[in-house]
Amino acid sequence: MRTPFHFPAALLALALAGAVAGRAAQAQTPLRLSEALAEAQNRAFANRQARASAEAEQARAGLPLKGILPSARVEAGFVRTTDPIGAFGTLLRQRQVTPAAFDPARLNSPAPINNVQGGVVLELPVLNADALVGWRAARTAARASSAAADWAHYAVRHQVVRAYYGAVLAEEKVRMLTAAQVAASAGVRQVERMVQQGLVTKADALQASVRAADVAAQLSAARNDATTAAQQLAMLLGRANAADAATIRLPDSLPADSVLRAMLVDATGTATTPDDHGTRQAQAASRADVEAATLGLDAARLDARRAGATLLPRVNGFARYDWNAPTALYAGRPNWTVGVMASWSLFGGGSELADIAGARARAKQAAVGQEAARAQAELEASQTQRALKVALERLDLMTQAAAQSREALRLVDKRYAGGLATIAELLAAETSATGAGLQQAAARYDVIVAAAAHRLAIGVDPGQLAALDPAPSDAANSSSAVSSTTSTARE
Repeated sequence: MRTPFHFPAALLALALAGAVAGRAAQAQTPLRLSEALAEAQNRAFANRQARASAEAEQARAGLPLKGILPSARVEAGFVRTTDPIGAFGTLLRQRQVTPAAFDPARLNSPAPINNVQGGVVLELPVLNADALVGWRAARTAARASSAAADWAHYAVRHQVVRAYYGAVLAEEKVRMLTAAQVAASAGVRQVERMVQQGLVTKADALQASVRAADVAAQLSAARNDATTAAQQLAMLLGRANAADAATIRLPDSLPADSVLRAMLVDATGTATTPDDHGTRQAQAASRADVEAATLGLDAARLDARRAGATLLPRVNGFARYDWNAPTALYAGRPNWTVGVMASWSLFGGGSELADIAGARARAKQAAVGQEAARAQAELEASQTQRALKVALERLDLMTQAAAQSREALRLVDKRYAGGLATIAELLAAETSATGAGLQQAAARYDVIVAAAAHRLAIGVDPGQLAALDPAPSDAANSSSAVSSTTSTARE
């Protein structure tokens, strides 16, 4: 009868519990998804760019007001002239005309005269149809830019969910493979002792060494993936310094299956949303990017009307209050002038016609873009709905497979202890159990990603998945459970 060899069961449990305890002690306050979302909202590069773009569009929306609202300005100037008309006109403006000023010699050859002119000018647009319509178009375009910024924020939140739980998954893989490596190394040492005792062959030791090397290679790749995932998360959160990734502490594992299912059922019925055309149309209309495309179409149509309005007459009023004096600014007797000016540009070299043609072409382009955005939204809603269902089905299968592989490992371990199974069978069972555990974790991640993508596709905030964050009491209970598990395993 062989010496019992319980490396996959006992040692794996001990190593796994020790790894959990070690990481729990290291990661004192893990970053929560809600905290990551809040940080990204203010610091993410894409969000800051979207806000700046929306603010710039809001500012541009005020430019057409120049042709709608009154304007006022103050003028000041100095003129010295010997021009006969200018010199005599300056005398009139300064109210200094005397009979001597009509001397023909003086009129023909006036002496240089100075004039300091000051004025206050008020301009009042009365009817500028192109400015009125252009203002409406600019305001609608600003609203479209705001909707596009909202969509960019939702897209960033979706990316944060993916990156956050991707980093958590990478950390969980490192933890599981670290435990497997500890167990595999211990198993190699035990097999080598058994070879010396003549209980197993050299081939058994080589197989155990191959298994340990394979786990070590997987662990090395997993650690690299975890570092990359943390750096990507830090970058997405707006942390420009790559070294900031080292300060990120994450939970040890993804949410449990039960937590995922409870969230999917409770949050707006995502898991059971009917997949019909009417529902998809309503979901598409609620998306911010579709709203942005619709507002963009409205703005383009208004801009086409603005271009056509440039062919209409314009009416503007004005009023002036002027001072003219030889030496001082705003001195002398003032005078005022009021008036109304109508203008009608009949032909401007074809520029008006080119403006109209261009605006109409842009409106057609916006109409196609709006139609495409709506169709794309409906397609994504249907695709992500199906993808979520597939992810849930895969999670069921992987959960079942993980449970079965653990049970198979227990049975093979028991048979090996009784001399009824070879070490190759034991190593194969342990490899299968580790792989099934990794696949189950990946299936959980796929469900989270699919849920976030579906929320984004139907115009719902992907940040709702912050409900997956454990409550503080749950985190404390988890730490206590880890400590208890570790103590039990060591005993």
